[in-house]
Amino acid sequence: MFSRRGILPILGSSLFIPFIGTANSDTQTNQTDEEPTEYKTLLKPDGTAVKVKVTALKNSKVVKKKISNKSFLNWIGKKL
Repeated sequence: MFSRRGILPILGSSLFIPFIGTANSDTQTNQTDEEPTEYKTLLKPDGTAVKVKVTALKNSKVVKKKISNKSFLNWIGKKL
C-alpha cells in the first residue's frame, strides 16, 4: 500500500498540470493577420442602439435622399 507521505507529493504535483498546457496557446490565437474591424453605433427604429461594421455602411446604398421627418416616420412604420 501507499503511505500518506508517498501520495501527497503526487497529489501536489498534479495541481501544476493545467499550467503546463497553456504555454503555446497565445501563438495559436493570434495567427490571423486581419485588421481589427471598426464598428459604428446606429439607432434602430425602436430606439435601441446597434453596432454595425463600417465596411457594411460603405457598401450600403441610399434608398432616398433628403426626406422629411414625417415621411421618414411613415416609412419606418411609426405613426404620429
